[in-house]
Amino acid sequence: MPYWITLVRRLPGRTLSETLDQRAAAWDGEVDFERNPMNLTPDRRAAWDEIVRRVSAEIGPVSVEEYPCNLTLDRNGPVGRIQLDYDGDSADIEFAYRHFGEAARQIVVEAYRLAGIVEDITGLVGFDCQTERPTAEGDIDAAAALLGGVSHWAQTEIPRMLAENRPGTAP
Repeated sequence: MPYWITLVRRLPGRTLSETLDQRAAAWDGEVDFERNPMNLTPDRRAAWDEIVRRVSAEIGPVSVEEYPCNLTLDRNGPVGRIQLDYDGDSADIEFAYRHFGEAARQIVVEAYRLAGIVEDITGLVGFDCQTERPTAEGDIDAAAALLGGVSHWAQTEIPRMLAENRPGTAP
């Protein structure tokens, strides 16, 4: 499971928290892309083009792909790989739990910059699902500490646990 930032269009008269709760309650786990493909309006397609242009200019080179359900931007830079998925109504930013220390801080800074660009262009509101706070609050230190802690644990404990459970070895 990656580190995840979601961006949503706040529902009229609802808080960000209420919007996220309603979105989660409506999701049934099944997505039929053949019956419900992404349908971008011309304005939302233009917003995507502007996201790609600004991220390329302000953060660095990207690659883009188009799928039936979303548009994807990959930023594979010096701090690591960050992926943005956008469907016009929402967006998600994901990156791996493999960074700790200063590397964790650097990738969080880049991900929050990306979220800020998407918010600025689309009007979507960002929410860091791990710190459980809006990205506009910019709590980079809390996000980097959380990312770094999980990453460090995974890199040290998972290999140890696998070695202990290897067939032919004593528990």
